[in-house]
Amino acid sequence: MTAKTRSHWKEYGTALCATLITATAGTCYGWPSPTLPYLKSSASSIPTTADEGSWIVSIMILCSALTPIPSAYFADRFGRKTALLLGAVPFIIGWVLVIVAKSVVVLCVARMFSGLGYGIVYTVAPMYTGEIATNEVRGALSTLITLMNKVGILAQYCIGPFVSMRTLAAINLILPISFVLSFIFLPESPYFYLKFERSERAETALRNLRSGDIRLELKNIEINVQEDMKNRGTWSDLLTEATNRKAMWISLGVFTIQQYCGSAAIVAYAEEIFKQAKGQLQPFQESIILGCVQVATCILSVILVDRVGRKPLLLLSALGVGLMNGTIGTYFFFLKSDESSVEHLHWIPITALLIYIVCYAIGLSTVPYVIIGEMFPTNVKLYASCVAHIYTGISMFAVQKLYQVVADAWGIYTAFWGFSAFSLMGLVFMLVVLPETKGKSFACIQAQLRRDVARDNASKLMTVEY
Repeated sequence: MTAKTRSHWKEYGTALCATLITATAGTCYGWPSPTLPYLKSSASSIPTTADEGSWIVSIMILCSALTPIPSAYFADRFGRKTALLLGAVPFIIGWVLVIVAKSVVVLCVARMFSGLGYGIVYTVAPMYTGEIATNEVRGALSTLITLMNKVGILAQYCIGPFVSMRTLAAINLILPISFVLSFIFLPESPYFYLKFERSERAETALRNLRSGDIRLELKNIEINVQEDMKNRGTWSDLLTEATNRKAMWISLGVFTIQQYCGSAAIVAYAEEIFKQAKGQLQPFQESIILGCVQVATCILSVILVDRVGRKPLLLLSALGVGLMNGTIGTYFFFLKSDESSVEHLHWIPITALLIYIVCYAIGLSTVPYVIIGEMFPTNVKLYASCVAHIYTGISMFAVQKLYQVVADAWGIYTAFWGFSAFSLMGLVFMLVVLPETKGKSFACIQAQLRRDVARDNASKLMTVEY
C-alpha cells in the first residue's frame, strides 16, 4: 500500500468518526416518521393532534437556525473539534427528555434541544471534513456528512416500527455518547492551528492525518491560510467582497433547491405519505425500502462526486426530483378525484419516490455541503456556513410545517406539484451560474470566482455603454 493510499484511508477513518455526529442528527431527522403514527393513534400514551404533530416534526429544524452563529464563533475561537464535541450535548439532552416525556410540550422541548445540536453540527462538520482532506478526496469526505445522516434516518425506519418510542430514544442515545468517546482522540484541523500560528500543533495534526512526507502540504496550507488571513474576515466581508458575494449567492441558491424540492417533508412524513398512497406493502415496509435506497445512493454519491464532478450530479439530481415530484403529485390528484382510475397503478408512488430518493441522494442531498466547504476562503468560511445553515434551517422548517398545512387545505398533490416547480427552476439556476470545483484547490476556486466576477462586471459595463 502506497503512502498516498494510506493517507487517504486515514482521512476516511477520521472523517467517518467525525461524521458519526451527523448520524445522530439523522436519527433526530428520521425519528418522526415511525413515531408520529403512534403518537396520533388511540393507543398513544401522549395523545397528539395533527397540528401538534407538525410542530413536533418542525420545531427541531426551526431551532437549528439559532446555533450557527454562536457555534461559528466558538469554532473560530476554540476549534472545530471542540465545537463538534459540544454539539453532542444537546442531542444527549434531547433523547433523555424523549425517554422521560409525558406530554407534547416535553417532546417539543426535546426536539428543540436536538435542533440546537443539529445547527452546531451542520455549521462545523463541513468545515472540519473539508479542512482535514486532500484535494483528491475532499468531495468524497464531505459527502460522508450526508451519508451518515441517511444511515441515522434508515435506523429509525428499520427500528422504530418494532420498538416503543422510549426504547427507540434510548437506542438513539448511544450514538452521541459513542461519538464523544471516539472523536475526543482525533486531531484538530491543521488550518485552525495555523490561523493562530501554532505551527507545531498543525504539523502534529497533519502527521496524524497523513502518511509520508507532509512538509510540502504543510507549507501550502500555511501559505493559503496566511493569504486568507491578511485581512481578518468579518460578517460584512460576505457582502463587500465581490467573490464572497457571488459565492454566497450561488450557495444559497443551491441550498434553496435542496430544501424546496420537498426532501424534508418526504423524510419526516414518509409513513403517512405511503399510507395515503394506498400501496400493497405496509407503510413502514415502504419506508424501510426508501431508507435503504437512500443510503445506497449516498454511497454512490461519495464515489461519484470526485469523479463525475459537482455540477453534473446536481443537474441530474434536480431534473430527476422535479420529474418525480410531478409524477407523485399527478398520481395523488387522480387518486383524489377518481380513485378507480389509478387503482391498477398502485406501484407508481413507491417507484416514483424510490427514483426521487436516488436522484436526490446523488446530488442535492450531498453536494451542497461540499459546495459550502469549497467556495469561501478560510477567513470567512465560518460566517458563510452560518448564513447558509440559518437559511437552510428556516427553509426546512417552512417545508415541514407548511407541507401539512398545504396538504390539508389544497390536497397533497398541490404540495408535490409545488416541489416539482422549485426543482425545475433550480435546474435552470444551477445550469447558468454554478461553477465546477472538482479537483481544484481552495486557491484555484477563489481565482475562478474572481474571473467570473470580472467577466460579469465587464458584461454589465458593455450593456450600460450599449
